[in-house]
Amino acid sequence: MHALTLASFLFFTGLVAFITWRITRRDDHKSTNGLFLAGRSLTFPLIAGSLLMTNLSTEQMVGLNGSAFSDGLSVMAWEVVAVIALVLLALFFLPRFLRSGIATVPQLLEIRFDKATQRITNVIFLLAYAVILLPIILYSGAMGLQGMLDLHGLTGIQSDTTLLWLTVWLVGLIGSLYALFGGLRTVAVSDTLNGIGLLVGGFVIVYFGLQAISDGSGIMAGWETLKQTHPDKLNSIGGAEQQVPFFTLFTGVFLINVFYWTTNQQIIQRTFAAKNLAEGQKGVLLTGFFKLLGPIYLVLPGIIAYHLYADQGIKADEAYGHLVFNVLPPYLTGFFAAVMVGAILSSFNSALNSTTTLFSLGFYKGVLNKDASEAQVVRASKIFGWIMAVIAMTIAPLLAGQESLFGYLQKMNAIYFIPILAVVLVGLLTRRVPAMAAKIALVGGCLLIFAGYFIPPFDKLPQVMHEFHFVAAVFVLLVVVMLVIGKLRPRPDAWVHEDSGEVDLTPWKGAVPVGIVLVILVVIMYAAFAG
Repeated sequence: MHALTLASFLFFTGLVAFITWRITRRDDHKSTNGLFLAGRSLTFPLIAGSLLMTNLSTEQMVGLNGSAFSDGLSVMAWEVVAVIALVLLALFFLPRFLRSGIATVPQLLEIRFDKATQRITNVIFLLAYAVILLPIILYSGAMGLQGMLDLHGLTGIQSDTTLLWLTVWLVGLIGSLYALFGGLRTVAVSDTLNGIGLLVGGFVIVYFGLQAISDGSGIMAGWETLKQTHPDKLNSIGGAEQQVPFFTLFTGVFLINVFYWTTNQQIIQRTFAAKNLAEGQKGVLLTGFFKLLGPIYLVLPGIIAYHLYADQGIKADEAYGHLVFNVLPPYLTGFFAAVMVGAILSSFNSALNSTTTLFSLGFYKGVLNKDASEAQVVRASKIFGWIMAVIAMTIAPLLAGQESLFGYLQKMNAIYFIPILAVVLVGLLTRRVPAMAAKIALVGGCLLIFAGYFIPPFDKLPQVMHEFHFVAAVFVLLVVVMLVIGKLRPRPDAWVHEDSGEVDLTPWKGAVPVGIVLVILVVIMYAAFAG
């Protein structure tokens, strides 16, 4: 069984690497435009595939299914509310980003405010990616693989700690090679290939899981058993004691989703690489349709695992790997583990590519060596990328023991998501708010949320009003402060958003109708499962 699992794993991993190399071997990896923006050549299938796979990593597959194991269908909020954020990206944010001709979000803030605002945002992104994002991707990936491939049995290593360190470093090193030598188009192509595999694999697991519940009597019989046995787990409306209470959908959950899909460098860098606005909008809205399917393969398996294993003492974040290992045939376990490795690599190398982009264009070229040649910038980006990768690989194993991986990720993300989103929105929607307001909001917002989470007596606030309401209150406060400063100390001249001429800004005719359909489908999904 182990030999078959390992053989199918190695075959699929090698196949994706070979196809990616064949497609991208003649790409430009020596210029910043080629390395960071794929030469602004991405069409809508690659944008959608890369967006989906950068998001679909093991912190989603393992973490969100782990949350569903505990709380049921209400955690689908992270998938379904994302659809509304993607509609906002297609219709509001993306036209403005492409007009600016930017490669990073901090560059937009330099155009709107000043260089110091750009540098502060760069520092916030780099710190967050090094300490929060990259380590969580590696840790969740290692945990998922250990469950799926039975790495203890395969390697003969009995120590959980040793195996965790080895898995994290192996995945981290492979991901670093993809990101630092391949560039964004290599990442996008491998993402799309793995994305197809992950979607297929995700649905296959649901099929085998429901078959296991019904003892082979068919998936509909399994679904009926699940509905009758655990009706509370199939309620889309989260209760007050759950991770995502219903009313937080309109406050913190909505804002965290909006930042993640519209202003998070790791995610939206592939939209900056769109061939034109129309291709970018098609890619973003296609991703929205895929996200509507998310609850099927990112939430339902967690509920299936609860039905099958809740009495076996399985921890929430172990549930998904346990389900995959137990319900899939060996040849499919290896295939799915390979796709999961692809998902881990995808998120890790996308985040690493974005990190090196932020450093190279924001600090190296902007501060350390203003006269740097293209070759020097690319070389500096690779050196910095390796430093960040080593830091992430060192921190990742130290995350062991978190109660809910996905809950921890969203909580930590809010520290920097909320201030940056507030500054970007106010920057795009106003003309007179000065740079001083943006700097106060960026630094003050991060400090406020950090204090609310970790420093007494401020940490009582999120407990009194729920942490997602708390971060939304901070968002409103930051926006009000910036608007007040804009009234009292306005810019001497109104900001004009000029067209850089980098990209054709003709919108896709179907963007608005498709966006409206997606929002209606979100409402229908919630109504269909409201308990």
